[in-house]
Amino acid sequence: MITYKSVISDMIRDFVLEGIDLKGTETVFKPDSFWDNLRKTGTELWLDTGDMEEAAEIWTVEMSALTTNNTLLNKEIQKGIYDEYIKEADKVLDGMDMKSRILEIAFILNARHGLRLVEKFGGKVSVELHTDFAHDLQGIVEYGQRFHEICPDNFFIKVPYTATGLPGARRLGELGVPVNFTLEFSARQNALVTAIAKPAFQNVFLGRLGSYMTDNQLGNGKLVGEKATLSTQRVVRQLTGDDPGKTKLIAASLRNANQLENLAGINVFTIPIKVATEGKQILTGDFRSRLDEEYKVTLNPGIEAEKIGLSKLWEVTESELALAHDLDKDPPSDGEELIERARERGCKDMFPDLTVSDYRVIAEDGKIPVHAKWADRIESGELAIDTLLNLAGLASFAADQKKLDDRIGSIIGN
Repeated sequence: MITYKSVISDMIRDFVLEGIDLKGTETVFKPDSFWDNLRKTGTELWLDTGDMEEAAEIWTVEMSALTTNNTLLNKEIQKGIYDEYIKEADKVLDGMDMKSRILEIAFILNARHGLRLVEKFGGKVSVELHTDFAHDLQGIVEYGQRFHEICPDNFFIKVPYTATGLPGARRLGELGVPVNFTLEFSARQNALVTAIAKPAFQNVFLGRLGSYMTDNQLGNGKLVGEKATLSTQRVVRQLTGDDPGKTKLIAASLRNANQLENLAGINVFTIPIKVATEGKQILTGDFRSRLDEEYKVTLNPGIEAEKIGLSKLWEVTESELALAHDLDKDPPSDGEELIERARERGCKDMFPDLTVSDYRVIAEDGKIPVHAKWADRIESGELAIDTLLNLAGLASFAADQKKLDDRIGSIIGN
């Protein structure tokens, strides 16, 4: 049945695709032995940027994808390069209320920029849902499908780690939409992702784990992210049977070139331009797989690993595994059901009950939470570092999404 909604969706798809040629138009790039050596360890190489000029300086034939997010897309939009396009897009949406127009134009910009990256580099591109859909199951499925319809061969849809995102990503997968599940920080979070969401890709934001340790003076931050990532890779293998057609793990949020060596062999790197440049400058290129490494983490004097729940970043308890298997066999209908069942299984710190004030504090502190504000609740088992970092990441992305939305509003509101 043809509806107003489907007609608008088709009009938007056609508008986004106008002038884009994805058949053989990408730039020809050269091979590079440095990246080839890393690729031979079994690691796919993606660039973590939305800046086309920067990416073109780094991109080689060994690289296969680019990934953007709300922050990176906002950075491109704030340059003003899409201001006229925003005005043209608004004409397509004549008759919509202001909020709906802004939401749709944000979707259009994300899709259009993703298409331009595909057109230039010929690889895959991860595009991210609007942060308004983080807890909206219908929105996740609807807009995930719409992204896929625009570029089914090259788009991965980024769905954030939330209680709603888990069943949302699973539904997208069942509909044939490839998902890049994002904003995870631990092996246990990714155990749930692997079992429930079953995405094409999932992540560990390892750089922020190191920053949490250093910013909060808990340790030197070295190797904590690497340890969590390698442990997660083993958990993913355990749950998927190491089937290459199933979920792959991305080492995300890289902060320095040494992590390229320390994590060689991981399924996927998404590499910021700064790290890629540094790697070529300081590394020998003599890479070997580190998948069997057991890294040790150093804490500052007086800091007890048990009190800060450090092992929750790389260990998965029997209760957490049982929860993952239970939710796989009997999938939750929505996020609320998932939260209830997680708490019944004794996994309350994975989906804690927080107040409006708690969320405000998390948002105000930025990407890295202030540990002292949550130390007692972490020690009691009410909260955990991976949960806090996930919530902080969501809040940070929402703040950048608002900046992008505000720019759209300022342009179409005139």
